[in-house]
Amino acid sequence: MTGRPRSGAARTGPARPHPAPRTSQTARTNQAPRITALGGGQGLSASLSALRRLTTDLTAVVTVADDGGSSGRLREELGVLPPGDLRKALAALCGDDDWGRTWSEVIQQRFTGTGELGGHAVGNLLIVALWEKLGDPVAALDWVGRLLNVQGRVLPMSAVPLDIEAVVRGHDPARPAELAAVRGQASVAVTPGTVQSVRLLPAEPPAVPEAVTAVREADWVVLGPGSWFTSVLPHLLVPELAKALVETRARRLLTLNLAPQPGETEGFTPQRHLEVIADHAPDLAVDAILVDERAVTGGAFGQADLAGLEKAAERMGAALVLGRVARTDGTPRHDPELLAAAYDRIFRTHGRIGPWR
Repeated sequence: MTGRPRSGAARTGPARPHPAPRTSQTARTNQAPRITALGGGQGLSASLSALRRLTTDLTAVVTVADDGGSSGRLREELGVLPPGDLRKALAALCGDDDWGRTWSEVIQQRFTGTGELGGHAVGNLLIVALWEKLGDPVAALDWVGRLLNVQGRVLPMSAVPLDIEAVVRGHDPARPAELAAVRGQASVAVTPGTVQSVRLLPAEPPAVPEAVTAVREADWVVLGPGSWFTSVLPHLLVPELAKALVETRARRLLTLNLAPQPGETEGFTPQRHLEVIADHAPDLAVDAILVDERAVTGGAFGQADLAGLEKAAERMGAALVLGRVARTDGTPRHDPELLAAAYDRIFRTHGRIGPWR
């Protein structure tokens, strides 16, 4: 099909740019940590904005199930992966110099007006153009990363577009006990009722090999924050990625959101967020869970049951780490500097390969 990125397909134009060669853990004792971050949307962008302050050996593995807005239109018209979350990850990895700030703003810029270009982000069109040129989603994203001089690498979770289907209790307010299927990331994100579980369509999709390698070769794997059912959980539903997450020698860090998300996790306690992860990936062990202390002590989650939350973390094999990682303006957004400091403390306290400062 014209325009669909195909892993391993014949290409025209420049060859795939190769990332810097990876070295063994022994040889890397005095280097920065190798980190792989999984997620999508604004949550992953927040995590990447923090992590790039700690290392340049950083890989983002991004969900590819978005079906709304510019991404949904391009996906429907051209059969391509939805580029929006990939674009956001690239923007988050841009540097703080003039080049980085300018390109970050340019690729996020959206065309105005009501014509065919209206609402499309510049970066989405750039990514799709390179996909069509090269026929390889990974190569195209590497070329965009070189253009933007990003600090790290961005990879799609899978090389095929995915759909999310949720089982929702009370989707129809008139039937609060009834279960219904809701399909599509955009619909699941705002669904009324309570999401019980999610699955991917097609079932058991193939993972991008480079993403699996990034998980297996990392020092730390960071999962979350982000939309719990549509950005965080999908990585656990791709068999090859899920297997790599269970088997990797990397330490695993789960970052909890700052507030329940209206629709998707409305009414969820912090413990319920952890239970959802355990339900979908019962074999996954986690080393540390980062929680904003103000969010669970009278903030967006109310006065949480800290003892219950700690027990839920222990059931996942994790230490519960409380810190201050939210912006001070009252919005449920992570502060990159505070989040970076919290990540750094966790990496140092809960196991690291070696000093990187």
